[in-house]
Amino acid sequence: MEILFDPNVWIAFAMLTALEIVLGIDNIIFISILVGRLPVHLRDKARRLGLGFAMISRLLLLLTLSWVMGLNADLFSVLGQGFSGRDLVLLCGGLFLLYKASHEIFVEVEAREQHAPAPTDAVALKAAGSRLFWAIIGQIAVIDIVFSLDSVITAVGMVDRIGVMMAAVIASVGVMLVAAKPIGEFVDRHPSVKVLALAFLVMVGMALTAEAFGQHIPKGYIYAAMAFSLWVEALNIRARSRRQALAAAASRAA
Repeated sequence: MEILFDPNVWIAFAMLTALEIVLGIDNIIFISILVGRLPVHLRDKARRLGLGFAMISRLLLLLTLSWVMGLNADLFSVLGQGFSGRDLVLLCGGLFLLYKASHEIFVEVEAREQHAPAPTDAVALKAAGSRLFWAIIGQIAVIDIVFSLDSVITAVGMVDRIGVMMAAVIASVGVMLVAAKPIGEFVDRHPSVKVLALAFLVMVGMALTAEAFGQHIPKGYIYAAMAFSLWVEALNIRARSRRQALAAAASRAA
């Protein structure tokens, strides 16, 4: 019970929870974009499963801390560049994220207009089935492992109490569970924001790949660039809304 009345523990819990939420932004965006391709009635279930996998991945990694920290030891080297187990996970995850985000940008910008209806169209939604659902859940689970590894290693560097780390992970996933649906709906309503979010995932994939080769890129730079882009896009959305309102008023007056 002493731990519950220790202010240092609560400060550490609050800081770590906030950090886990920030580090989970890319995870939420990835889940929101993939879930948007499912029929409406399956989206909430997919979000819950996706974030559930994220929480389980983090908790399992926290319970195997000695193994996780051992992943930093080099397994082999290529041209003088050492590669550890963590590097290989980050490399695979980064390349997967680069491929997936680039493919989604192509579908959003080119392929949809030329060959197929939007994933949210009735025809596409009717054709979506359990195979698509589980394929998306599988992709979410794969990238969850990569994001979880990065998140857990960061948590270990901040706090030395396993109970505090696990509580922070559970609390952060709870917050993300609440935020995932409105974020996903907002992204679906604004295609330009979706492309921005996919571009953000490309940047994250590049950062993970660079990290695998020993080149650390602080995520703060990526978040700052994305925040600025979203601010500019928010101004564009507001301007478009005003133009549409004025056009509607003019048509009614005519």
